[in-house]
Amino acid sequence: MTLTRDLPLVPADAALLFVDVQNFAAHRDGGEFKDMPKAAFAAKYGWFFDELDARVIANMQAIQTACRAADIEVMYTTIESLTLDGRDRSLDYKITGFNVPKGSWDGKVIDEIAPVGDEMVFAKSSSSVFISTHIDYVLRNLGVKQLVISGLITDQCVESAIRDACDLGYLVTQVTDACLTYTPERHAHSIQTIKGYCRQVTTAELVAELASA
Repeated sequence: MTLTRDLPLVPADAALLFVDVQNFAAHRDGGEFKDMPKAAFAAKYGWFFDELDARVIANMQAIQTACRAADIEVMYTTIESLTLDGRDRSLDYKITGFNVPKGSWDGKVIDEIAPVGDEMVFAKSSSSVFISTHIDYVLRNLGVKQLVISGLITDQCVESAIRDACDLGYLVTQVTDACLTYTPERHAHSIQTIKGYCRQVTTAELVAELASA
């Protein structure tokens, strides 16, 4: 038998994970941006939010709808401390200088792809959801073998999730146009360098694959 990553999804074996698509990092009033002068915000994050609003959120909605229709578990991870002052967060997050307090608006998934029913949200306090949450335990309890990943930021927390999922034995599918980082160059470089770890598809390809499953 030939081992390969390029396998179509088996809905009963799959889950969709949205990485950090939350108010803190994906809303213009989020904590990562709210104190920036308008000119500085536009220069540094204008392209990012234009892409997010015009294209990427719509792609996230499309794969979310398709996965729900196929009875694929939909999950979310958000940056959020277990405490108000963030004393539990990783050293890296402390050095970076941001904290998303427990229960805050910043820690909520954005309204456009908000969880419904009992869809699970994993609050993490490190770059990788597999390091600071029990998601691996939950995925194994669910019988998940294939993990679809979409989210922010492509070359940071999305990459961390992909690499750790692969090392833990999951087959990963990255939806390339349902991920985003701060510049087109960074996004393209990340997609190129991470492809050795995962199957890469577009939103249209994933939706078509699930429609024919």
